[in-house]
This record gives sequence, structure tokens and C-alpha cells, in this order.
Amino acid sequence: MSRGLLRAPSIAWNEGTGKWEPAFYGLYPSHEAIDLYHRYKGDLDLMAELGLKALRTSISWARIFPKGDEEEPNEAGLAYYDGLFDAMNARGIQPVVSLSHYETPLHLLTEYGGWLSPRMGEFWMNYVRTVFVRYAGKVRYWLTFNEINNLFKLPFAAGGMLDIHPVHTEVPNADLTERDLYQAAHHVAVANARTVALCRELCPDAQIGAMLSLSQLATYPATCSPNDVIAVQQFQHQATFLLDLFAKGHYPRWVARTWAEMGCEPAMQPGDLELIAQNTVDFISFSYYKSCVLKAGEVMKTDTGGAYGANNPYITEYSPEPWRWPVDPQGLRYVCNWLTDAYGKPLFVVENGVGLDEAPDPSGRIDDPFRARYLRMHVEQLREAVRDGCDVMGYLWWGPIDIVSAGTGEMCKRYGFVYVDKDNDGAGTLARSKKDSFAYYRHIIDTNGEEL
Repeated sequence: MSRGLLRAPSIAWNEGTGKWEPAFYGLYPSHEAIDLYHRYKGDLDLMAELGLKALRTSISWARIFPKGDEEEPNEAGLAYYDGLFDAMNARGIQPVVSLSHYETPLHLLTEYGGWLSPRMGEFWMNYVRTVFVRYAGKVRYWLTFNEINNLFKLPFAAGGMLDIHPVHTEVPNADLTERDLYQAAHHVAVANARTVALCRELCPDAQIGAMLSLSQLATYPATCSPNDVIAVQQFQHQATFLLDLFAKGHYPRWVARTWAEMGCEPAMQPGDLELIAQNTVDFISFSYYKSCVLKAGEVMKTDTGGAYGANNPYITEYSPEPWRWPVDPQGLRYVCNWLTDAYGKPLFVVENGVGLDEAPDPSGRIDDPFRARYLRMHVEQLREAVRDGCDVMGYLWWGPIDIVSAGTGEMCKRYGFVYVDKDNDGAGTLARSKKDSFAYYRHIIDTNGEEL
């Protein structure tokens, strides 16, 4: 693959500037990533040694169609994923593949306005058809849009929408209206339905699911005040707005009031609602990291782990500084039960994990007991959810090897069981080494979570 293609622009968050900016394959705005592109076979050997039965990855739209609106795909990009998926399958690791993971081709944003444009569906379906045809039989689990409910709080990343000159603005999407967001969401919902239909046509042995950030479902009222309880209910409605479209096949009943009061009902084409109704996803996949507390009238803040508001006096454990996320494994059980009651579909936990700032000791050992403890507590609660009657089809850790954090743009926020020798300034050898938690997770996988 040419260097020019490796640098095909998409988008990523730059913590240093506080902006969403162009990103390039193999490179983040301020430093090199872990170079999976050239090292995936060795990394997959480690994942096979870990015992993984499935591994989540994504296809970068801009690697297949660098601008996004070309008619013909880039063969070198397609060949790369052939090699990646073949290597995964050869090691007994099922690819779980996101079709879009916060990396819309930049040209589609600047030229068309991202998912605000009805033409995005045309470009998207050209891309989706290409990869379905190419990888049918190699990929059995597809996810459409990563954390798509973040379209309403991170519209540049999740929805590919720009303001007048968004790449360099301090407040991306500052000029977007509520109607713009609902219009983009409708275009995405139609594209999702068309994608589900096409997957069933071209990949009949595969399953296709929605993927949402659902930590915010574990939102607790600050008090027993009815105002706080209603505020939580409305917050949960916002989190599952697109999930209702993807999994139930219709708009939620509450949105009619929002559209009427705010004048933000989106335009729809004839047949859109029927298409959405007839093509719901096979399963619901989601990320869960932490719970939060909401008090009526307070503005909730968000980060890549979910939302956060008032302190919860009943949460006594937090991840270490500087990120200090509340540790609430029972929230995962709660979310699984909430989704089962509301949708009755199989569930796939595709993101759960904790970022830690860590480094090898003088002997080269990386002792990470907090990660092992976090893992154990969440698997325990997932087992409780299964006993509750939730149909949990899988659990994937985010992420099994250290990568650049999407939330902070840092290498030092490490999630993996495998350490990568690279620091925030880009220095390091990129050598891989197993942390102590590697052996613990392998034991959990070997016993299918029965021995923790």
C-alpha cells in the first residue's frame, strides 16, 4: 500500500488542541500509533495465546474509498483486510467488524456535510456492498455504526457533520441545530436498515448488530425526588433513541413531543419508515465502562467512558488518577437487564475495560492487579446477568493490546493485557510484552468465566 493511501484522511480527537481533526492511518495527530498495519500477525499470535475466540476490529471506510465518493474501491485496502481476516480465522479468532468507527472519510464531511446529506446513504451503500461481497464467509459478526447514539453529543465524530470550518474551530458543530441532528440521525437509521437488508442478502451466514455507548443507561437519580427520577428516564430515552430505530424498527413515542415543541422533525422520504420497520438488527452490542448520577436541572458532562454528574456516595472504588472513573460492575448487570426487558434481543458486550498509566519495572514486569480486579468484578456481574435470563452472546475487552486512547489521544492511557513500548511523545521500540493480567484473562477464557 502506498504511503499516500496510508495517510488517507479521516477524523480523530486531538487532546492537545481540544479539537476533532484529520487523522491518518498509522498516525494520530501528535504521535505514531502502535503500527498494527505491519505487525498484525505477531499481535494475533499474542491474541491466540491469550485464548481470544473473537476480536473486535473495524474496516476503515477511507482505506477502501479514500475520499468516500469514488465509484471503484482501492484494491490495496481490500487486500489488507483479506490478510487480516484470514490471519484471524486461521488462529480460530472470529472477526467482529465495525463498518464505521469514528473515521468517516474527511472529504465526505467537507464536501457534503456528512450525514446531514442524503447523498451519504449512496456513498455508504457503495462501501458496504463492496466489503460484504469481498468478505462474505470471512466475517460472521458485523456492527454497523460505532456508538452511534453519540451522534447527539459528538456529531463530528459519530455523524461526520461540520460547521462552517469545523476542522479548526474550538467548538465543532457549533452551528448545528437540533433539527440538523435529528435529520442526520434519520439518514443514519435508513442507512442502517439498508445495510441490514444487504447483509442478509449477501452474507446469509452472518449476523449484524447495532453498537451504542450504553454506560449512560446505568444512570441513577441523585435523590428519590420525582424530578430526579423523570430526569433519569429522559436521559435514558436520549441514549436509546437510535436503538429503538435499529432494534424495534420505529421511532420512540416520546420523540413526537420533542419534535413538536422544538420544531425539529426531520424530513423523510416515502418508504423510509417501512424500510426501518422491516430491517431490524440481529443483536445489540454496546460499550459499558461506568455509571453516573443525575440531578434534575444539572447539565451532564460526557467523555468516552460515558456520562458523569453528581458523585455517588455508594461507589467506593475508582480507577487510579488521572482519569478516576467510578467502578460499578453491578451497573453492567443493570444495563443487560434493562436492554433485555426493553428489546428482548441477544446482547454482545464489545467494550469494557479500564485505562491505567503504567510502565514496566526494572525487571521488565508489568504488575497490574487493578486491571485484573476490574475484569473479575465485571465478569462476575455479567454471569449474574446471564442467570437473570439475559441472552449474552459474548464479552470483549477494550482493548486487549495497548493503543492510542480515542478519548485523550494518549498512549499512556493503557487498556491492554499486552504492553506496547511507545510513549506519548512517540518514543519507543513498539515491542510487545505481556502484563501480569494476561495470564489471568487467559484463565478466565479457558474456564469460560466459571473460575474467577
